[in-house]
Amino acid sequence: MQLSLETPDFDYVLRGADGGVALVNDRRLTRSFIVAPRALVEDWPATSVRTLDADALAPVLALEPEVILLGTGASQAFPPAATMAACLSRGIGLEAMTNAAAARTFNVLAGEGRRVVAAFVLGDGGDSGSGIRDS
Repeated sequence: MQLSLETPDFDYVLRGADGGVALVNDRRLTRSFIVAPRALVEDWPATSVRTLDADALAPVLALEPEVILLGTGASQAFPPAATMAACLSRGIGLEAMTNAAAARTFNVLAGEGRRVVAAFVLGDGGDSGSGIRDS
């Protein structure tokens, strides 16, 4: 059987994430961030999903997504209803899920060529990052 390495046709791959740390390509991130297939915004100032407002989503929306994956830490949480409504009123889906699930989903959607943006809240009282390892 012949095996071949298939490289993604996008710039940023999420190798893993938990409540305290994420690996984007070979970068270990410990502060909240935003990632799209061709863009990485480090040091996103969001610190809590429960207080996330439409203004905090401005850098996410600037990337013109069709769907936003909101990584909510080590456990699933939901932003205020007004924040979700701000996305829906623009025709943009917002899916809240754990950081680990958001990382996996991002890679699948980016691989399909979708206009996906993932916003990750790190250090929101979640896991300290012990489950993510550089490899």
